Amino acid sequence: MSLSNEALQKLLREIESQAMATQQQIGLVRGQMASKQREMRLAQLTRSEISTLPPDTPVYEGVGKMFVAIPVPVLQDKLGSQMKEMETDVESMGKRLHYLETTAKNSQEHIEKMLRGSGQ
Repeated sequence: MSLSNEALQKLLREIESQAMATQQQIGLVRGQMASKQREMRLAQLTRSEISTLPPDTPVYEGVGKMFVAIPVPVLQDKLGSQMKEMETDVESMGKRLHYLETTAKNSQEHIEKMLRGSGQ
C-alpha cells in the first residue's frame, strides 16, 4: 500500500508539528519541575531552620502585605504538608515528562521511517 507524495508530505507535516508541540511541552514541564523542586528545597530548609527554634519562639507568616503570628509546630506541620503536596506534583510531572519524551521519540522515529521509505 503506497501513499501519494502529497499524502506523505501532509502526514510528515502533521508529525513534525506534533513533535514540535511535544518538545515545547517537554521544556515547559521541565521548567515547572525545576520550580517545584526549588520550592521544595526552600520549604525543607525553612522547616529545618524552624526545628532548631524553641517552641515558644514568635514566628510570623507572610499573608499578603502583612505578617501573622503562628506557633512553631503549626508552621512545621504546614511546611510538611506543603512538601508532601509538592512531592506528588513533581512525581506527576515526572510521569507526564516520561510520556512526552516517549511521544517525541516515537514521532522522530516515524519521521525517519517516512523519510527512509520515500527515499527508496
